[in-house]
Amino acid sequence: MIKTLAKSIREYKVASIITPVFIIFEVVLEVLIPYLMADLIDKGVDKGDMNYIITMGVILAFTAFVSLAFAWLAGKYAAVASAGFAKNLRHDMFYKVQSFSFSNIDKFSTSSLVTRMTTDITNIQNAYQMILRIAVRAPFMMIFAMIMSFQVNAALSTIFLIAIPIIALALGLIIRFAHPVFSRVFKTYDKLNNVVQENLYAIRVVKSFVREEHEVKKFQNISESIYKDFTKAEKTVAFNMPVMQICIYACILLISWFAARLIVAGDMTTGELTSMMTYVMQILMSLMFISIAMVMITMSKASGERIAEVLNEEIDLKNAEEPAEEIKDGSIVFENVSFSYAKDKNKLCLKNADITINSGETVGIIGGTGSSKSTFVQLIPRLYDVTEGRVLVGGRDVREYDIEKLRDSVAMVLQKNVLFSGTIKENLRWGDENAPDEELERVCKLACADEFIQLMPDKYDTYIEQGGTNVSGGQRQRLCIARALLKKPKILILDDSTSAVDTKTDASIRKAFLEEIPDTTKLIIAQRISSVQDADKIIVLDGGMINAVGTHEELLNSNKIYQEVYYSQQKGSADDE
Repeated sequence: MIKTLAKSIREYKVASIITPVFIIFEVVLEVLIPYLMADLIDKGVDKGDMNYIITMGVILAFTAFVSLAFAWLAGKYAAVASAGFAKNLRHDMFYKVQSFSFSNIDKFSTSSLVTRMTTDITNIQNAYQMILRIAVRAPFMMIFAMIMSFQVNAALSTIFLIAIPIIALALGLIIRFAHPVFSRVFKTYDKLNNVVQENLYAIRVVKSFVREEHEVKKFQNISESIYKDFTKAEKTVAFNMPVMQICIYACILLISWFAARLIVAGDMTTGELTSMMTYVMQILMSLMFISIAMVMITMSKASGERIAEVLNEEIDLKNAEEPAEEIKDGSIVFENVSFSYAKDKNKLCLKNADITINSGETVGIIGGTGSSKSTFVQLIPRLYDVTEGRVLVGGRDVREYDIEKLRDSVAMVLQKNVLFSGTIKENLRWGDENAPDEELERVCKLACADEFIQLMPDKYDTYIEQGGTNVSGGQRQRLCIARALLKKPKILILDDSTSAVDTKTDASIRKAFLEEIPDTTKLIIAQRISSVQDADKIIVLDGGMINAVGTHEELLNSNKIYQEVYYSQQKGSADDE
């Protein structure tokens, strides 16, 4: 974990290194001050030597000022290093997620990734700053103060050697019991974020079904779980302070008792006692800060493991050593293709698919729910890799192509059409960032989107809310189709992406495809027979297998599944009329 996270320090290594250096100089000077103070008391104040008092006063003031300057520099560079480290972690995590395949993404929920990139990284940032400052300052302060205290009085200093193991044992037990609870808390945070995200995304549905009370109760249950876990963890951590205070006060009492006897016996001076008491506080406060830092590091350890899990995730889709970059045409061949999301040959959702699709053909795909229609088309742009067999595009196995080049040649309009916050133009230019306005209008006319865009107040500069919530489902689908067409793909895949438009608009879109992009291979997944009946061939999927392939007339004469779908829809249309 540490090795993985440390890679994100990068350009902030210098700031991370010089911070402890400044802290060491600060500590050395701070530990020197009580020693100089003892000299001032014993040689200046007790003997009434004003010259010595003034000289030592100036030296003490200068020492304190320089120590303060080092402390300021340490604070400044610790802030730079920790904030920069967090910035790089966010960048690295986001960049890694962008490179994930669909199967990688399936391992992490959206809410979990959001929590890791926000709460968990903030925990790491705070812990890193504490490591650079407190976790360096406290041990050095304790070591140097111990050395100086032994210089003053070795016998009294042995009291610390008894206190330190007690504190270390207590701290070890606290960390051992607290860490698993903190790990559980952050996983529960994922669930909380998921509930909030889901509620806000579907707030219209919640209100229309009057389910606010149910959502509030769901939120309260998870929030209560976090409260209980945090309370349990904090109760464990709370033992840290009483243990520290008992050890501190016990050391102060013992040193005061023995030092008083030594002063009475003349074996110790007032200045030495003053410096000794200062070193006592420095040593014991250092121990306290070490314990606080260890508790903070314990909390952040759970966050670090979650961040490292994302950064270390093995991407299962990779380019070949010398990938091909040119896709000859839009021909598609499935050779005995089987696929399992679980990568288990005993749990196949697509089985023994064999089919050849010529470049420029229009192919319809129909089948019942769960018949693997979406899975079938997602193998073409290599969103997933086949479990068995191979998929060829342009005469080559898709695994031989550069992934970016392959996906750039395949445009997909998925079932869940997504628009991003921004203008209509900005959303369309996802297909081609340099497309002129005339080209935007052309593809929108092909997708039958131009007609409603022209009715909007700002036309193509109309602002689209996140997720496209300010346009209808049918409008969103048509904008997504236009965006896909702007790529000028060799293969166009429409995954049930005209389900929200009326049959007339659907027919207009299909006619435009036939006339305007005849060389593009078009795969249309649809529930309506009317959407695919003019296709060059229609694939019927059933139970993850290709049940039949043929034209509308051929399937209507020979395939039972196709007949059932067709006649049920014909009957439904007649009933509607």
